[in-house]
Amino acid sequence: MVAEQPFPEPSLPDAGSMMTKAKLVLGMTVGLVVALLAGWVWGGWGRSDFARALQTSELRGELVGARAAILDARVAIYSVNFGEASRHLEDARGLLGRADERLKRLGRDDLVKQVQTAQTAIDDAQRMAGKLDQNANSRAGEAAKLLADVLDAEAKR
Repeated sequence: MVAEQPFPEPSLPDAGSMMTKAKLVLGMTVGLVVALLAGWVWGGWGRSDFARALQTSELRGELVGARAAILDARVAIYSVNFGEASRHLEDARGLLGRADERLKRLGRDDLVKQVQTAQTAIDDAQRMAGKLDQNANSRAGEAAKLLADVLDAEAKR
């Protein structure tokens, strides 16, 4: 009689099944990488257009806000409230500074020069308002006109 062994003898895995498993794992890995790459390309497809539209929208908001602040300053100067006019002109200066940076990032050098000219007019108007000079109104008007031109040029793009 032959004695039974309590544990079966370990058998070596079949070389063919190991190769099949390796090919299967490799195929799944390649498929996963291709799927991830395709998703990344598909997700980023329209992102640059969207980002550019967002930048343009934010630029327009800054320009409109600056122009509104300048017009508010003109009303304050007309009402002989030079302190309020100076505050409005300071708000416009901050908005134009951000608009200037955004225009530079968007590569619109022609509009950058106009915005910088408007900033100079605002500086002059604020200086005149500090001296209680009514001519600050005309300098603020020039800045508002320049910004209206920049907004028109931006709208035509």
